[in-house]
Amino acid sequence: MTDLDQRLSPPSPLSAARAALRRAAPALLVYAGVRALGLAVLAVWGAAAGKSPHTLLAARWDSLWYTRVAEHGYGWEVTLPDGSVHSNLAFFPLLPWLERFGAAVSPLSYADAGLVVSWLASLFAAAGIFAVADHLYGRRAGVCATALWAVLPVGIVQSMAYSESLFTALAAWSLYALLRERWVLAGLLASLTGLTRPVGAAVVTAIWVTAAVRMYQERRADRRMLLGVLLAPLGAAGYVLWVGHRTGGGLFGYLDVQAGWGNGFDFGYAFARFIGDKFTSVPGALAGLGLLLGVALVVWLYVVGVRQRQPLPLLVYTGIVVALALCAAGYFGSKPRLLLPAFPLLLPLAVALARLRTSRSALILGGVAALGAVYGAFWLHGSGPP
Repeated sequence: MTDLDQRLSPPSPLSAARAALRRAAPALLVYAGVRALGLAVLAVWGAAAGKSPHTLLAARWDSLWYTRVAEHGYGWEVTLPDGSVHSNLAFFPLLPWLERFGAAVSPLSYADAGLVVSWLASLFAAAGIFAVADHLYGRRAGVCATALWAVLPVGIVQSMAYSESLFTALAAWSLYALLRERWVLAGLLASLTGLTRPVGAAVVTAIWVTAAVRMYQERRADRRMLLGVLLAPLGAAGYVLWVGHRTGGGLFGYLDVQAGWGNGFDFGYAFARFIGDKFTSVPGALAGLGLLLGVALVVWLYVVGVRQRQPLPLLVYTGIVVALALCAAGYFGSKPRLLLPAFPLLLPLAVALARLRTSRSALILGGVAALGAVYGAFWLHGSGPP
């Protein structure tokens, strides 16, 4: 093969993967460093408080529910004193499946397998966030977007045996594939998000809306596009229909399971009432004001993304993730982590940071990372689930 042939021939998949990894390496190193800082602070805090960081990360709250599904399968439930029933059918199966696989092929326990899955998935999520931001705004913005996702005050959840990291990884790469018009890959990954969390509907809707707009504009339908559209909802539809069959509730069986947990969509009424109740005392008023500022920041970042003309798939996806997080009826303390997958909210900030000198942006991100590490340790040592 001549030099001209080598230049004209497309790169092999392996060489393309190596080039992509080299390009993303700075972002992944920054991400790993921030998460290592968070774990170190958690370990120091745990030693002082007499609590095991491993237990906090792998064997409390939702982590226990996932490992029970991995070990014993579905069908376990708890009846609370008020009569409500918490069923493990509320937890989607992909993370427990991976925990079971990890425990089967290694000496790891189900809980430790969940930690490994989460840590690896968080790296894939960071790479996906970088890929999206790099594709739209360049490499510096990609590094900043990845760093911002890492330094979030609730970023410690990315290192827990929870499903947020796994979901964000699948969602980010599905959206990236969609931006690159790789419809089948986008649909396959969207189907996996639907096996991970209920909010997988956001990825599916992003694909459907983007395809509908494209078909309207071009007055035709590409076969690969249609295949991606058909593949996207299969994961969520399969699990929801299975739950309905198992519970005898039909199409609404999964909603009944969620209702037992106190979850539901009330357009934000319960959350607004929760915030309003905070203003009955001075300390509570400060907390209520902080919540209002947090909600305002989320809305503002979304509006800025609209004004910056983020691609339609990102706007649809982010809008649904935010709506489901803020307008759900229960578990108000968990809303910050429910917003973790809404990484496109960080893109306006990433673009602004990318315009600064490297030393200045590093100073800002370093300061926020330190504060986030301390807050994450404080948060996990609280009484309630994150």
